[in-house]
Amino acid sequence: MPLTEAIRLALRAIAGSKLRSFFTLLGIIVSVGFLVAVVAIIQGMNAYVRENVAGAVIGTNAFQVRRDPIALGLVDDEAIRAIARRPRITRDDAEAVRRALPDAEAVALQSGWPPPQSDVVYRSERVRSVLTFGVTPPYQIVQDYRFAAGEPLAEPDVNGRRYVAVLGFDIAEKLFGTAERAVGRKVRVGGLEMTVKGVIAAKGRVLGQSFDSFILLPISTFESIHGRRLTTVVSVKMADAAALEGAMARAEEAMRLAHRLRPGEENDFTVDKADALVAFWTSLTGLLFMIIPAVVCIGILVGGIVIMNIMLMSVNERTREIGIRKAIGARRRDIRRQFLVEAIVLSIVGGLAGVAAGWGLALAVAAASPLPARVTAWSVAAALALGGGTGILFGVYPAARAARLNPITALRNE
Repeated sequence: MPLTEAIRLALRAIAGSKLRSFFTLLGIIVSVGFLVAVVAIIQGMNAYVRENVAGAVIGTNAFQVRRDPIALGLVDDEAIRAIARRPRITRDDAEAVRRALPDAEAVALQSGWPPPQSDVVYRSERVRSVLTFGVTPPYQIVQDYRFAAGEPLAEPDVNGRRYVAVLGFDIAEKLFGTAERAVGRKVRVGGLEMTVKGVIAAKGRVLGQSFDSFILLPISTFESIHGRRLTTVVSVKMADAAALEGAMARAEEAMRLAHRLRPGEENDFTVDKADALVAFWTSLTGLLFMIIPAVVCIGILVGGIVIMNIMLMSVNERTREIGIRKAIGARRRDIRRQFLVEAIVLSIVGGLAGVAAGWGLALAVAAASPLPARVTAWSVAAALALGGGTGILFGVYPAARAARLNPITALRNE
């Protein structure tokens, strides 16, 4: 029997029993749909972190000199204790890095994570739990901040320990309605009066989290209020990405000299760029990829068993048809091919339906939530391969059983 004829008969058999075919394929549809949807959401989130979050947190073409690594969650207890014994990052460290990198666009010192949270009050208006950062003026260059109104923090603000502040766009909008109205007004930050010097233009939201809900203070003012942070960070911005690796090596050398580390001694600091944040996030989502195969395999196994049982039932129902085909010259391999192709086509149809369902679910999640979704070609290919493989694996036995039927016995069947 030609393959095209076998496929045509298989499609006709599926079309003749639509409801039974649907319930036969339900396990495969659910498993494949789950695979496509979850992979699409995870891949979309990875791309979103790579394209948006990393740049927003660290800055474009930038790296950081830190007391603790970004990927802190991936180290063991002994490493955490070693990190806790490291010296704090200081202004002297920032100055050492600045001298080593005269070609840097900006070298900034900033208070680290987690930042303190303060209520910001203007008259009867109040915004609660606002993230408060202490920074040197170059930090605003590292983060590529544009100003909607007013002007940025300047060196005299740090040197004079002035009580001035720069507001994120959301804070200015909630307190004053517009950015322009905020400039020059006095707000209370944690009970202390600050003059608003500028308002940073909106950067938007990432995964539902606003990047415009914060307040910047001169680092000297910040430390007079909150004290020196254990996690103070030096941030460096270079002119282009190609200069990052060389700049990171020079910054590392400058820090080793500043900390008087001998050759062979381990660094008591970390130099990280956005790739470290992306790698940390990818390692977290990698845990999900370890769970997905187990869930999908269970669904595929159940779906495959259902397909095998339905095909065996189909063999019993079509025993007389098989006998007639053998009586007019059909060979065993023709019968085997017919039923095996039917099982494969059935499972591929289930795979296609699962891909469509998973794709639709991913798009629905992306539309109804801040979670992005990107359907990848490899997940679709894997889904279709699973469908076809299930048909082959679980269709062999029913096809072989049909091929072994005795034509005389089959013709007597009613």
